[in-house]
Amino acid sequence: MYGFVILLIASAIYLAAYFFYGKRLEKNVIKADKSSPTPALRMCDNVDYYPANRYVLFGHHFASIAGTGPILGPAMAMGWGWLPGLLWVWLGNVFIGATHDYLALMASVRYDGKSIQWISGRVMSKRTSYSFGVFVWFTMVLVIAAFTSVVAGMFVATPQAATSTLALILVAVFIGFIMYRTRIGFKVSTALGVILLVTTIFIGHYLPIELSYKQWNIILFFYIILASALPVWCLLQPRDYLNSFLLYAGLALGFVSLIFALKPFDFPSFTIFSANVVGSGGGIASPFLPAVPLVIACGALSGFHSIVGSGTTSKQLDSEINGLMIGYGGMLTEGFLATVVISSIAIFGTAVIAANAGIVESAGYTISSLISNPVYLGENYLGVINLLGGAPTFFSMSYALVLENFARIPYEFGMIFATLWVSAFAITSLDTATRLARFVWQDLLEPVKGFDLLKNRWVAGIIPAFFGVALSYTGSYSQLWPAFAGMNQLLASIALMTSAVWVAKYLKAERKYVYLIVGPAIFLWFLVTAAIVWYLLYVRPITWGVVIILSIGLALNFVLLYDFQNRMKLPGEATG
Repeated sequence: MYGFVILLIASAIYLAAYFFYGKRLEKNVIKADKSSPTPALRMCDNVDYYPANRYVLFGHHFASIAGTGPILGPAMAMGWGWLPGLLWVWLGNVFIGATHDYLALMASVRYDGKSIQWISGRVMSKRTSYSFGVFVWFTMVLVIAAFTSVVAGMFVATPQAATSTLALILVAVFIGFIMYRTRIGFKVSTALGVILLVTTIFIGHYLPIELSYKQWNIILFFYIILASALPVWCLLQPRDYLNSFLLYAGLALGFVSLIFALKPFDFPSFTIFSANVVGSGGGIASPFLPAVPLVIACGALSGFHSIVGSGTTSKQLDSEINGLMIGYGGMLTEGFLATVVISSIAIFGTAVIAANAGIVESAGYTISSLISNPVYLGENYLGVINLLGGAPTFFSMSYALVLENFARIPYEFGMIFATLWVSAFAITSLDTATRLARFVWQDLLEPVKGFDLLKNRWVAGIIPAFFGVALSYTGSYSQLWPAFAGMNQLLASIALMTSAVWVAKYLKAERKYVYLIVGPAIFLWFLVTAAIVWYLLYVRPITWGVVIILSIGLALNFVLLYDFQNRMKLPGEATG
């Protein structure tokens, strides 16, 4: 198989999904109205509610939902071979992910920018809202833990990218100021921002910051508290907007290089059904089903997206007509990114392993067997890539070889660019998750009289940041990632159930659309529930905090399913 064939197939699938299904959702279900003022216009407060240019908002939304998800998950899933993960990405995108993201965003827009868990209380019951809120808060803690672990690990492995990422944050604050607080204008600010963005890569090359994993955890703890409470125009919007240019450049370079590359895939299409892709150290045998949703999260579908869409994006959307491009299109773009990741590793993954033969063989692995024996590769995959810096670094090495061979970009600069690409999106998801955890915490305490200090936006951000970073400080991404993904995918099924109730009972959509929403939601619920039970009983994570959070999530999960099926039995109500 060749990379250009896979990318052309992916392009055809995503274009068909957007124009034949997405457009029908917009026209026949949501009935988007460009004349209806959005919450960003009606409730502008210059902190959380603030109308954004649709391209700026697409950049913010995509950078927030992506993080390392469409990179880390598919890279880990390569232990099963490139074909199983690719099929999960494509099917998950089209039948679950894009629909889930768009409906959550638009439901929030119709309810004054309220969160999806608040909406669940409106369309189902107050108990549903509270249970959903607690579920989301614990999920955000795991998001913070997982992305903190990934970012800190990448900064240690590639200190040049650490410098570039910090420099980009400073650039974003500057661009935010001149874009929103001066008369320089959008176009000039954009051009200046892109020039400074490129400059940060060279700064990172010459001034690497070398700190330990734990030191980076501490720095990230203070950063996410600050970033989660600042006004969105100050850091969130401009930083994510600039990050989007990294995305566009990375996707364009990868797409063009892979399209014109005539080198076939060297990686096996399939290794073994139970490959070692989950766990710590050398990993353990992980069956593709039900374990795949614990490994490939954001690249295929993600409940975190519903929290982003209904938490920050809906408060910045300037027109309902732009919702499809941002919500539905953002998810499809993320799936395309995951496809580029899989294709890059499929072409150069074995070359990366061979180039690091000394490191790999010193740990007791046999290079010739890893390259020629798919079963042996599947049995030892996680252990091997952990020796090379983990799944994110394994992808960065493969992608840097793609750029070096087909775009003639020096390997070292390709590594810095790839790592900056990954870490910049991870940082975005990290501070967005902290902001969202702050929203949820404040919503949960809103009915409680007193406790004003705990409701303060700074304190409400410190609490989840503390618990999330504490888990990251003592854990590793290979254990934290499946735990986060399990809660995350359950969240996707519950958010989709909420959207199904809204669509069926309030929007009075045709039955075929309701079935297309409910069916995938129920399938995902059963698959992920089985996967989490397998994870708790078989993987047995060493961090008790993870065990406690997953156990609470499972209990709430059954409550939310019960509330959903009860509500679907009741007659409909007026459009909300």
